[in-house]
Amino acid sequence: MKAIILSGVKEPLVLKDVPLPQLSDSEALVRVKAAAFNRRDWWIQQGQYAGLKFPIILGSDGAGIVEAVGSDADQHWIGKEVIINPSIAWGTHEAFQQKASSILGLPQDGTFAEYVRVPVENLHEKPQHLSFEEAAALPLGGLTAYRALFSRAGLVAGEKVLVVGIGGGVASFALQFAIHVGAEAYVTSGSSAKIEQAIALGAAGGILYTDDNWAQQLREEAGGFDVIIDSSLGEAFVHHLDLMNPGGRIVFFGGTAGNIPPLNARKIFWKQLSLLGSTMGSPRDFAHMLAFVTDHHIKPVVDSVYPLGNAEAAIRNMDDSSQFGKIVLSLDGRYPIGEANT
Repeated sequence: MKAIILSGVKEPLVLKDVPLPQLSDSEALVRVKAAAFNRRDWWIQQGQYAGLKFPIILGSDGAGIVEAVGSDADQHWIGKEVIINPSIAWGTHEAFQQKASSILGLPQDGTFAEYVRVPVENLHEKPQHLSFEEAAALPLGGLTAYRALFSRAGLVAGEKVLVVGIGGGVASFALQFAIHVGAEAYVTSGSSAKIEQAIALGAAGGILYTDDNWAQQLREEAGGFDVIIDSSLGEAFVHHLDLMNPGGRIVFFGGTAGNIPPLNARKIFWKQLSLLGSTMGSPRDFAHMLAFVTDHHIKPVVDSVYPLGNAEAAIRNMDDSSQFGKIVLSLDGRYPIGEANT
């Protein structure tokens, strides 16, 4: 089969011929119709991710058709159009993942290939209102955003939510989910164009975090937040405490801007604030996320679609974080080698 191979740190993504995956009794072989990038793939290529191994087929997100299943698996999956939950072996606790859990695409080969093997329990029927490209854009980002907003923050209709750093996949899902649950959503970005795109999606407003007084602007525009969703951390995190309404919840699941600076704990306990870590999500989170997307007829924001063979060109778009939404690889032949749909 054809697959995209990463051979080492800062090596290019290269299309190669590799053997078909061999299934265990409880696994399925999925013919991938579309796959999508996550920031995780970029960090792995840069060598800044735990548990690196090479060569590796990257890709946590994917949608396709089940070609075969192991001897112990439910045969009804064969021929089904599916979306893959990339959270492998989460464990029995809703509150946290077990130590043995992993994410598809490292250490196990992922979705940037014509075929991928996954546990049958990680298969879900593809929402009918989504194309394969749209479905492939959903899993990791949608799961992370859903758990952060609802399982961790408990966001409800009528609350105000701030999504920090709009433009990436998780942030765009967080914005969409918040709007569809009936929350009033605001965003920050380093790009005026991205703020305009967020407002077009339904955001109530947005502020450039590159402005010196961005926190003051947010306070004046929104008046305070019940929930803040943050994947950056860094020095700006200290302003979150002042932006929060009493009883507010700050959820974070990344640290691209660095560690959290020293905080005034008095503001945290006096305002009854909650600082909540989150990552990925449980099988229940994934099922609930799919139901939410289906019930609200939500379509992921797709920035661009590339053919599988142009994976290296596609991931280079993440170098300067210029994308808004997800970058997708198509394997259905609609986008020939050398072309991209933007």
